[in-house]
Amino acid sequence: MTYADFCQFCASFIQHILEMRIVRTDGMDDQYSVLIRFDSQDSADKFYQHFNGRQFNSLEEEVCHVLFTVYVQFTGYTGSLEHVQPAPTSSTEQPSCPVCLERLDQDTSGILTTICNHSFHCSCISKWTDSSCPVCRYCQQQPEKSICFVCQTSENLWMCVICGFVGCGRYKGGHAIIHWKETEHCYSLELETQRVWDYAGDNYVHRLIQSKTDGKLVELNSHCLHGKDNCGSCDCVDSGTSDALLSSKVEAIVNEYNELLAAQLENQKIYYETLLQEAKEETEKIISEAVKKAIAQKLQKMQAKLDRCVTEKKFLDDLNENLLKNQEMWKAKISEIEEREKMALRAKDDKIQDSEAQLRDLMAYLEAEKTLQQLSISNEIKDGTVLPMSVESSTSTGTKGKGKKIQ
Repeated sequence: MTYADFCQFCASFIQHILEMRIVRTDGMDDQYSVLIRFDSQDSADKFYQHFNGRQFNSLEEEVCHVLFTVYVQFTGYTGSLEHVQPAPTSSTEQPSCPVCLERLDQDTSGILTTICNHSFHCSCISKWTDSSCPVCRYCQQQPEKSICFVCQTSENLWMCVICGFVGCGRYKGGHAIIHWKETEHCYSLELETQRVWDYAGDNYVHRLIQSKTDGKLVELNSHCLHGKDNCGSCDCVDSGTSDALLSSKVEAIVNEYNELLAAQLENQKIYYETLLQEAKEETEKIISEAVKKAIAQKLQKMQAKLDRCVTEKKFLDDLNENLLKNQEMWKAKISEIEEREKMALRAKDDKIQDSEAQLRDLMAYLEAEKTLQQLSISNEIKDGTVLPMSVESSTSTGTKGKGKKIQ
């Protein structure tokens, strides 16, 4: 985190902070602690409750650990810092902020002191997005050590000048030469001596050039290639001629290096195009297999669904046929039952009619018998004669059967 990141992290309590000082944590690289002095104990308690155990950001797992400090004793620096500023001596004049040139007053604004002992206003340092000090440019983040990408060793390292791969030399794990064999990147830079090695030519090429006449390696800054004592035994006449020759040789060397670089870039282009083509073919193959597999699975599912549908259709057809047969059978039964009901209703109507006729005859008989009893009592029919009378002669009653009539 930079100074601005930390100020932004605790921005909600920045008005309650009087002073902040960044100190290095002993025994841990790139780990720091921040001593903070608040304006009151209540502000310190609220700061602890709010930030203790809280993540610095959503992308990292590191959390903020807040501890209460009772006493701080300064015993001096244990390391060597080139840019450390000595602590200001006690004087009546307050120091000023190097950014805004205003006085560093704790009562008006918070003060942040960096590792190199430079103090700033929190509002001023929060606008400085770099991790270095605005005054001395001392960086709190130390440069990372280069290691082999394969075996993680930090000794005898070589870096490919084409793709930046870092590998160990042939006397360690030999991963740099393995990288050359795999990628054909023939130029590698030794990080310790800054010299370039050519794996194809099996020699150094950083400050050496190859003569076209005899094929020997000569130094680039050699002014004369024939004489041992400067230009005494060669055709070089004066310094102007030697400078012209040197300029022409340098130009030739530049052209040769440009051609070599262009050739290496072309080989690199062909190599990566081949890799891209292989990756494309492999991707197309994987996609084709995945599509075939998906189609086969989908076809299998659709076939299973079709079989289920055919089975259900057959079952429904059989059920429909049985229902039709049952319907015909029940129609016949219903017709038979209706016919029986009609016959029973007719028989019942006939029986009711017969019963009504018998009832009328009985009523007529009872009325006649009652009339005869009354006549016998009144002695009005002493010499009378009772003759039978058929029912057909009586048209007024309109009933069937036999009856009697008194004359």
